[in-house]
Formats: sequence, structure tokens, C-alpha cells
Amino acid sequence: MDYGIVQFTSDRGLRPSVLAPLIEEAGFAAYYVPEHSHIPTRRDAAHPQTGDSSLPDDRYMRTLDPWTSLASAAAVTSRIRLATAVALPVQSDPLTLAKSIATLDHLSDGRVTLGVGFGWNLDELGDHHVPPKRRRTMLREYLEAMRALWTQEEAEFDGEFVKFGPSWAWPKSTQAHIPVQVGAAGNEKNFRWIARSADGWITTPGEDDIEGSVVLLKQIWADAGREGDPQIVVLDFKPVPERLEKWRELGVTTVLYGVPDDDLEKARGYLAKLAGKLGITPAVV
Repeated sequence: MDYGIVQFTSDRGLRPSVLAPLIEEAGFAAYYVPEHSHIPTRRDAAHPQTGDSSLPDDRYMRTLDPWTSLASAAAVTSRIRLATAVALPVQSDPLTLAKSIATLDHLSDGRVTLGVGFGWNLDELGDHHVPPKRRRTMLREYLEAMRALWTQEEAEFDGEFVKFGPSWAWPKSTQAHIPVQVGAAGNEKNFRWIARSADGWITTPGEDDIEGSVVLLKQIWADAGREGDPQIVVLDFKPVPERLEKWRELGVTTVLYGVPDDDLEKARGYLAKLAGKLGITPAVV
């Protein structure tokens, strides 16, 4: 089981190019960042944590672009996975997004993990002309089309939301398969989508029954004929040894923790202290 750090990037926090090396030096395995293109000031969509249109953090409206952020992190690191928790692919043009992700995977020597979401903010999605009731189908098509562009010498796609004829597109992804993880509630509907179209699950902050959800996901995964086990990424807030050991036995692959990012030395100290609690050995520089 690996440990990673998720930064709620913003224009007021430490830059990814500053924080990512600290994460790598402390011995963590992954660095995750989020995505929001914008936040409409008037919203009908309720936030999953607050239950209404209010936001739990003003960084939602200040989030940095994930691909630019991870590219800057790639330039100053060599080992950590570079990931999103979560990106919203359907808010971008799929051809352009495929190029950005493949370029990042190329420049990072194959360290990209694509964490995606269906999108809770329907008002934000609406400004991108995403039909709310079809956003799952749209996301599936985006992923299938991008995989074709990443792996096929001549790629083409003919779907409801993505269409392009035989095309050349380089660079191809350095990885034979860029892992896709879905950040969503742990229920049967979402797990069936994951078993069909993704490689793993990222828990939501309000997830209560991790054990029950993992068992359900693995059963659905097996029933779908998928080989091996799904990747399981758990958002944690405080390391509790007994709980971590239970998650390890369940087959959790990565546990993520947030980080204070308003001060360089505070972040450095926090990462060192957290690594010590988790038994992580600092990287040899």
C-alpha cells in the first residue's frame, strides 16, 4: 500500500513546482491535484459536503489548471506519480485533452494517473454544454477516444459526443495504459461504471463504509470479467495504524492525505512528521 499527497491547488498556495519536490523527498509515492474550470456564482447544484449551494472552501473558485500544474511538477521530480483527484475531462475538447495528457506522460517518463469525476457541479458542466443526464456516457466516450489516440497509429472514433476520422496524433502515451481512477460515491451504479470503463476507485471525503464498498467493488469487478484487482485510493484525514492495516488487508493500493500549503517550512515539517507516522523512508537525494 502506497501513500500520496493531494494538494487543493490555488493561486494562494505553494506552487506545484515547489511542493512536489518536497513530497518526493519525504518519500511519498504520488501527488494529486483537482480541477475546476470556474464556479458559477449562482448555482442550483448542491455540494456533496454542504448539501446546498454553499462551498466548504473558497479554493474551489481559485483552482489551478491541473495539467499545467502537473507539468511543472514533472519538471522537478523523477519518481512520484502525477495524478488528478479529480479531473473533469468532459469540460475539455477530447482531442486537445488527449494531447495534453499524452504530452505530460511523455515528459514525465510515464508517471501519469488520470483520476476523473462525473462532476457534481451541474451548473459548471452546463457552461461547457455538457448534458447532465448524459455526462456518464460522455465521459466514457472521452476516455475511449483518448485511449485510441494514445495507443493507435491511426485512431478514429464515432460516438454520440466524440467523432473524428482516421487521424495521426503523437506523442503516444509512454505507458502502454494510462491508469484511470474514478472519484465517486461507493455504490453499485458507480462501481459498475468503473468495472466497465476504468481501473480503480477514489473514495469521496464523506465515505463511511470503506470495507463494505471495497468488497462490493471487487465482486462487481470479478463479475464483469476483469482480471486482477481494481486500484483503490482512499482519502484519509488522520493516520490510524489499526485502520491503515485493515485497509492494507482489504487491498487498498494508495492512501492520500492533504497538506498545509500556505508556508514552505510548514509544509516541509508536516510532510516529514506524516511520513514518520506512516513509516515512510525519505528518498535518497
